[in-house]
Amino acid sequence: MNFCETAYASVIARIDAARQAAAAATAALVAVSKTQPAAAVRALAACGQRAFGENYVQEAIAKQAELADLPLEWHLIGPLQSNKCREAAQHFDWLQSLDRAMLVAPLARHRPPARAPLNVLVQVNIDDEASKSGCAPGDVAALAAAVAAEPRLRLRGLMAIPAPAPDPDQRRAAFRRMRALFDSLRAEHAGVDTLSMGMSDDLELAIAEGATMVRVGTALFGPRDRDPG
Repeated sequence: MNFCETAYASVIARIDAARQAAAAATAALVAVSKTQPAAAVRALAACGQRAFGENYVQEAIAKQAELADLPLEWHLIGPLQSNKCREAAQHFDWLQSLDRAMLVAPLARHRPPARAPLNVLVQVNIDDEASKSGCAPGDVAALAAAVAAEPRLRLRGLMAIPAPAPDPDQRRAAFRRMRALFDSLRAEHAGVDTLSMGMSDDLELAIAEGATMVRVGTALFGPRDRDPG
């Protein structure tokens, strides 16, 4: 197997082992393809991966055009600027990074009627980091309600990027706080089913604490100056 095939098999094995250990029904994989060329996405798609995460709208649109022959699912995982709502609503299947109410109406307005509603995750700044996007935990309920009120949007759950910490217990605590928020949200809104948290170095910990979706880049593609295929 080449690097791409080996890396993909390794990540899938890690997810499956973590899911079984946690008795979790599902733990979906989003391959973080930001800064990766379309060829790298195509190579990973050949291994069976379908969901890909991008940080930048324009970079993703160009990549999508090159890969239009493939049945891929595109997730916007980076901060969304208000002037990019139209393109985000038109070109993505999921928005994982909704962090403020002012984006809700334009996203709904620009979602093409011919497409399914845009799947939306509310991003939470769970560790209150000044450098991170995301709403405060106390604002989740109101922002989620705004999404749920729009027929062209579909509230699916929450996303977070906890602060990096060498102590696993610190990350575990953040994941547990996210799980508590997720459980509260799920009790209020039918259809909430996705808790996106965990990356290359902590996906097992995230799944153990309730993640239903993990976002993995480095473990799949390797260092960004390496040919991942």
